[in-house]
Amino acid sequence: MTVREDTPGLILLIEDNRGIAEMVGEFLERRGFSVDYASDGVTGLHLAVSNSYDVIVLDLMLPGMDGLEVCRKLRHDAKRATPVLMLTARDTLDDKLVGLDAGADDYLVKPFEIRELEARVRALIRRDRRQVSTEVLRVADLVLDTATLRATRAGRDLLLSPIGIRLLTILMRESPRVVSRRDIEREVWGDLLPDSDTLRSHLYNLRKVIDKPFDKPLLHTIHSAGYRLTDLDAELANSAKAG
Repeated sequence: MTVREDTPGLILLIEDNRGIAEMVGEFLERRGFSVDYASDGVTGLHLAVSNSYDVIVLDLMLPGMDGLEVCRKLRHDAKRATPVLMLTARDTLDDKLVGLDAGADDYLVKPFEIRELEARVRALIRRDRRQVSTEVLRVADLVLDTATLRATRAGRDLLLSPIGIRLLTILMRESPRVVSRRDIEREVWGDLLPDSDTLRSHLYNLRKVIDKPFDKPLLHTIHSAGYRLTDLDAELANSAKAG
C-alpha cells in the first residue's frame, strides 16, 4: 500500500502537564491526526515500544522516567527508530545537545506556538515516509543499506538515529563531493530549517558512531564549504598512482 505524504499520522504524546497535553492533543486531532497519550515516562515508553507511531512528542521533564531516559531506552534497548520531537523548557545549547544525543530528532522550546509543533510533526512524518530506495552505499569499510536502514562499519552494526541515517545517506550518496551545510539542511528539514545548533549536534553524534570507535575518520569538515565523507588515505593513494 502506498502512503500519501499528506496523510495524517498516529502520534504518541508523552506529557505530564494536563493543560498542555489537552491543548496539543485536541489541536492535532482537529487537524486529522490520531493521538495516544501518556502522562509519565514509564507508560509512554511501554506504548512507544508496543505500537507503531509516526511521531512521538516527548516532554523532557516527566515523573517516573524523564524524557531523556525514555528516548535512550527507545533507541538503544528497543532499537526503535520512530521520529521523536522533544519538548523542553530549557533553551541552552548544552540542554539541546543532551536531547539530540539521547536520540531526539528535533526539539521545541516551551512555550511554543502550536502551529509550529504541527509543522515540525508533519516535517518528521514527511521525511520518514519518503520512498526508500534499495541501493547499498559504500565508502571504504562503511556500508549503508537504504532499504533496511542497516549501517555497518568493518562489519560492526552502527546504532544511528533516524536523522543520523538521513545525514549518512546524503553524505554517502554524494561522496567524495563536499556537501554544503545549507544543502544538507534543506534535504533533511525542507523549508522548516532548524537553528544553527541542530545540524552541528547531529553531525557530532554521527561522528561518534561512525568514526570514533575506528582508526580512520571518514567524516570531514571542510571549513567555509561544508562536509564530505571519504577515505582520504585512499584518495591520496589513487592520486599518487594517477600521477
